[in-house]
Amino acid sequence: MPITSRDREILRLAVPAFGALVAEPLFLLADYAIVGHGLGTTAVGALGVAGAVLATLMNLCVFLAYGTTASVARQTGAGRHDRAMRSGVDGVWLALAIGVVLIAVVWPLAPAVVSLFGADPGQSAEAVTYLRISLFGAPGMLVVLAGTGVLRGLQDTVTPLAVAVGSFALNAALNAWFVLGLGWGIAGSAWGTVLAQTLGAAVYLVVVARGARRLGTSLVPNVAGVRQAGTAGLALLVRTVCLRVVLVAATMIATRMGQAELAAYAIATQVWTLLAFALDAIAIAGQAITGRSLGAGDVAATRAATRRMVQWGLWSGAVLGLLVLAARPLVPGLFDADPQVTGLLLALLWPVALFQPVCGIVFVLDGVLIGAGDQRYLAWAGVWTTLAYLPAAFLAAGLGVVALWCALGVWMIARLVTLTRRAAGTAWLVTGA
Repeated sequence: MPITSRDREILRLAVPAFGALVAEPLFLLADYAIVGHGLGTTAVGALGVAGAVLATLMNLCVFLAYGTTASVARQTGAGRHDRAMRSGVDGVWLALAIGVVLIAVVWPLAPAVVSLFGADPGQSAEAVTYLRISLFGAPGMLVVLAGTGVLRGLQDTVTPLAVAVGSFALNAALNAWFVLGLGWGIAGSAWGTVLAQTLGAAVYLVVVARGARRLGTSLVPNVAGVRQAGTAGLALLVRTVCLRVVLVAATMIATRMGQAELAAYAIATQVWTLLAFALDAIAIAGQAITGRSLGAGDVAATRAATRRMVQWGLWSGAVLGLLVLAARPLVPGLFDADPQVTGLLLALLWPVALFQPVCGIVFVLDGVLIGAGDQRYLAWAGVWTTLAYLPAAFLAAGLGVVALWCALGVWMIARLVTLTRRAAGTAWLVTGA
């Protein structure tokens, strides 16, 4: 593919976004490696259970980033910079409020939530410990989501990259110190993450406050604006709930297969998340470019950019799949996996690799439609694709962990069908502020 000016614009946004997105799963993989080497298979399984709960909570709130990106980008494209920053400030306040509510609600429910996964008593106890401590990082993590959305909407993906690399590097260092150096166990891993998330949020608060002062935007919460930000994210919340139902159901099924199956599935999930975040970099560019170009009323540019980003997604997925196959023999050793976990993990990495080209297209189109503000369609599509997945998952429950991963492939193909049909139409091409 020859590099065009449109490619350069995509790369200008996608490359820093790639770095920021990849930083999180890379350091999560470091957490798994530290816990695996220092605490063993039981702790890795516990981290997988607690991580699934925390990922669900955070992903339910991902509209703070995606919705803010689309809103700020559309207002920026229309030349309404003051309204763009007002949307961002309201999103940050909403993030803080949701974070406090999560602590109050989930803390007392932590044992009941963990018990839903059916882990053995040792894994459950450690999972509850990790979950309860990690909740203190929820306000910071949600502020990071909202602040990232503001800057992406302003077409700035470099600052989120710098914050992500700094905070996740700190996270890895603190986890190694607390777990391996001080011997705090799985609680040390949780405290390291909380501290890193909170410091990252502080950086975003400073950046957003400076931008607001430059544009004369008040930092005082606007109740109507905060309420509107929450309402606008409702459809994205439904979409995300559907995504999390799929992933949590898969984790629960893997838990009931045994400790080795759960550990292998947890590691494979982290590898898949790393790849997904890498591909999602193009989707982030899609959100920002689509929102800005539709805000400016340029439908032709939106179509052309979408076609090009789909090509980038397809080829990037193919390359990542090949890299997984090449690295496959080395992955179990990174986590000090025992022989049983190693055998299962090596088998799981085949479907992880083979579905990457499909993932590349799906993530790009998902980002484009989010940038267009087509959240209502995405919500309904999420419902139908989840209904396509669940029968395949329950059938796979009796066939082994590899079959379970193939059921996720059924889900991705269903998403591919719904998203390509929508992108081929015109209903999502709404222009103006």
